[in-house]
Formats: sequence, C-alpha cells, structure tokens
Amino acid sequence: MRHCINCCIHLLPNDLHRQCFRCRGPDHNNQKCPVCRGENKIPLYTDSKQMKWLAVLEVRTDHCESWNGFFCLRKGKLCSLMFGLIIMTLVMVSYILTGAKHGLLLIPSPFHYGAFASNPSLMDNESLSDMKDYYQPSKMNISYVKDYPSIKLIIDTITSKIEFITRQRPDLEELRKQEPHMFSVIPNKFLPNSKNPCWYEEYRGNTTADPYATNSYALYSKRFRIIFDYLRKVFWNHLYHYKDKHYRLRCLPHFYIIGQPKCGTTDLYDRLRLHPDVRFSAIKEPHWWTRKRFGIIRLRDGFHDRYPVEDYLDLFDLAAHQIQSVLQSDAVKEHGKRNNIIIGEASASTMWDNNAWIFFYDNSTEGEPPFLIQDFIHAFQPNAKLIIMLRDPVERLYSDYLYFASANKSAEDFHEKVAESLQLFEGCVLDFSLRACVYNNTLNNAMPVRLQVGLYVVYLLDWLTVFNKDQILVLRLEDHASNMRYTMHMVFQFLDLGPLSEKQEALITKSPASNTRRPEDRSLGPMLPTTKAILRDFYRPFNTKLAQVLFDDAFLWKRT
Repeated sequence: MRHCINCCIHLLPNDLHRQCFRCRGPDHNNQKCPVCRGENKIPLYTDSKQMKWLAVLEVRTDHCESWNGFFCLRKGKLCSLMFGLIIMTLVMVSYILTGAKHGLLLIPSPFHYGAFASNPSLMDNESLSDMKDYYQPSKMNISYVKDYPSIKLIIDTITSKIEFITRQRPDLEELRKQEPHMFSVIPNKFLPNSKNPCWYEEYRGNTTADPYATNSYALYSKRFRIIFDYLRKVFWNHLYHYKDKHYRLRCLPHFYIIGQPKCGTTDLYDRLRLHPDVRFSAIKEPHWWTRKRFGIIRLRDGFHDRYPVEDYLDLFDLAAHQIQSVLQSDAVKEHGKRNNIIIGEASASTMWDNNAWIFFYDNSTEGEPPFLIQDFIHAFQPNAKLIIMLRDPVERLYSDYLYFASANKSAEDFHEKVAESLQLFEGCVLDFSLRACVYNNTLNNAMPVRLQVGLYVVYLLDWLTVFNKDQILVLRLEDHASNMRYTMHMVFQFLDLGPLSEKQEALITKSPASNTRRPEDRSLGPMLPTTKAILRDFYRPFNTKLAQVLFDDAFLWKRT
C-alpha cells in the first residue's frame, strides 16, 4: 500500500500523484494548477480504477498554508497547552477554596507511616485474659505527624455541634398504625405463672401440615435447617389440647443483650446459656427487630420479603416447649409455683441499628426517625430487661475494622478510613442534628468505618426515654475481662437467677473466651498512636456524657 502523506490520499496512481500541489514543491500555485482549480475535488482511485460506490473524496485547500505546515502544527500545540494550563489553574483554585474550610490545604498523604511493633493484644470480645495495650515506640515520617492538627480541626467542629436533646416519644396509637399485624399477633397480657411474656395461641393447621414451611429463617439459611427439622418432629407432641382445639405456647424473651458489637456480647451469651435456668433463641442473633422484619438481610443487597413476627416467635419454640413442660407439671399445678426458666435474645444490633426507618416511616422530623426499635419492644414488653456490654470505643472501632474489613488491612489503612469517616460525619452535623446523623442510613453506609456505633450515650439516652434505668444493666468489657466472676454475678442478680453450685459456677466463669481476634489480625499489631489520639479526641465528649448518665467515671476509659 502506497500513501501520499502530504495530502492524506490513499492509493493514488503515479500520474495523479505528480499533480498533487504539496508534492510539487513550494512554488506550486493553486490558482494556476488545473487540479486545484474549480471545486477542489478529486476522485478516489483504487487499483487505477475510479470507485463508483463511494462518490468522491473532498480534499479541501489548506487555509493555513501561510504557516508553512510546521507553524500550523505548532499553533495547535500551543493552544492545547494554554487550554490545559487554564483548566489546571481552575482546579487548583477550587481545591484551595474548598480545602481552606477544613485546614486540609495541600496536605501530603498522611497515610505513609513508619514501622510499628506487632502486638497480639486483645480483640473483638477480646482476649478476655488481657486487656492491656502493649505499644512500642514507632518511627513516623513527617507527613504522618502533620496529619493530627488537620483532623483535630474537624473534630473540634463536630464537638461544637454536639447537643444531647431528649427525643419525643411516640404514643401507642401511632405505633399500632405502623405495625398493625404485629399488634394483632402479640397480646397485651401474658401468663401470670411465667417470668417470660408467654401466651397460648390457637393452632389451626392439620396434622400433615408443616408448621415451619414458610418460616423465612428456615428458608433462607441452610445453617438453621437442622434446628427446624428437629422442631417439626416434636411439634405435635407439645401442642396443648383443650375442647377439641389445639394450642401452642408462644413466648417472647424475658431479657435482651442489645449491644454493642465487638464488645464481648458473644462471650456473655456463651456463658449465660450455660446457666440451667437460661434459654436463648434457636439463633444467637436473629436481628429481627432491626433488620429482618424490614426484609433486610444485608442492606447493601437491597430488600427481601419481610419476616413476619410469627417467624421470630418460632425461634423461641425450643424454650417454649420446656416452659410448657414445667407449667403442666403437677408441682406447678398444685402449689402454684412459678416457672423459673427465662428466655434471652442476643442480637448486638438491637441497641443502635435503626437504619431501615427511612424506607418505611414517612413522618420524620428534620431527618430524625419518628419511631425507634425500643418503642415497639416497650409497647409489648414494658417490663423487659436489657443488658449492654461496652468497651473503650477507640479499641472497639479497631476491632470492628479488623473483623469486617476483607482485604488490605493495616494500621495505615485504618487511619485513612478513620480520617475519611470523620470528614463525612462532620459534613452531616454541620447541617443536621446529632441524632439525625447517628441514625442516617446514607451516612452510615458511606463511612468506611462504623464511627457511630461507639457513640454509646446517644443510643442509651434514647433507650432511657422508654425504659427505666433499673431495667438496663450496663457492663464494661474491661471489667468482664479482669474479673469475670464478679460481672457474671452482677448479671445473675440482675436477672433474678437462683444460686449456682461451685461446679456450675466454675463451668460458667472458667470456660475459654469466645470470639477472640483471629491470628491473622493479631499479626497486624495495634493501631497507630496518632490514630488512637484522634479517636480519643472524637469520643471524649460522648464518654464524658456517658459517665455522667451512669454516675461512673470508669466509662471515661482514661486508663486504656
């Protein structure tokens, strides 16, 4: 293939090529040239034959001829360069004007730090045998040191916007309108001879029907099918027959372990279920109040069918069967003794996760949820008991990050995610109330780490708007780790559980800790000292308020 480079015309025969004014030199005159005169068109040839199907290729006269080719090209490059410089200038001006607000002007990447000593210290529920920090001196480069003052400005802005305002509690009729089916299933009175809120419900199915055929927990989770297979086998043996009708005993929990995640709730759950008078739901964390009743399995996956309240009640059938056996025993019937078995539920999302409200409740006030989880629990169980396990929110956040992050975990990456989350949180509190930001689904999903889960006092104050203080037991993981026997006795006393033998107590208090940090996460060591200082500053006003509410300075977490 031959090309006439000057004219960009392909496959020209030699005789036509010689007529090309570019190829004939600088003395070529367009006005005198027979080829260039007229309409400035030439036919396109391939293999010396004129193409009939493509019409003609129009070759326009070069109007930059006076630039002699080279200068035309140079002018184009110069224009492009000038245009690029203008765009860069505009971008930099925009960056400076917006960054000045937060003191973030041209900060070098704050996420390149020196080495840090590895430390297999505590975690999640966390090495309950040792809650001390073992930090060794770190070498940090200058960009890392400069990061703290910049983020401190963001924290100061957040602190200036903190207001703990008591929420307005909705009335019962408003709750009924929101969840009419739930109120039609759960009665307002329960059996008098049981600690648990239990009642008899008529069962209208036949002997061949599967009572758990539509249970969403059984349908969507393979892990729980074995449990439901067993329940199917024993279901008919536990029905109560009266006047040609069948009744099943239904129960709600007597107590809830409501939070917080990565604060030792799994360990508390595992120890409590060893008590002979304690039973739990068939699934440790049903997350029904906060997620499943809205059809949420994972919020990022969208919504599924909503789990009805009957599916939730099915999870307590194993415990209900045992309670029914006690209630129907001769000792209870003759002497009117009360059943001592109590049921618990341990979803660590119950205290804080109200993310779904915005999709279901329309009557919001300035971005705040009109109804919270505790409003509905209190409507059915005004005497419920609540247990909360907390830990230093700084350490909780790092444990949470290590547990849920899927890849590229490091102390440096954690620092970067903390900085980004703080900026997002600041942006919210500048425009909305603290409560609106804490329960803001969009913000909570956008933050790379769950800062809001450590704002314990915000959630606690909202729970105290509906429940009395003596119905809530607040524990610290640090105390549980250092003196497990003492904290377990506090729990037993709070739940009115009977005394244990020495053997039973030893089994509960001396068993290994549950859900501790994974070995691969231990090798990453602790968070960076500056990250810890930043988070200390962020959580300090919230911890101060928490200590005031609980009249206990231990919740300041000054020693950790």
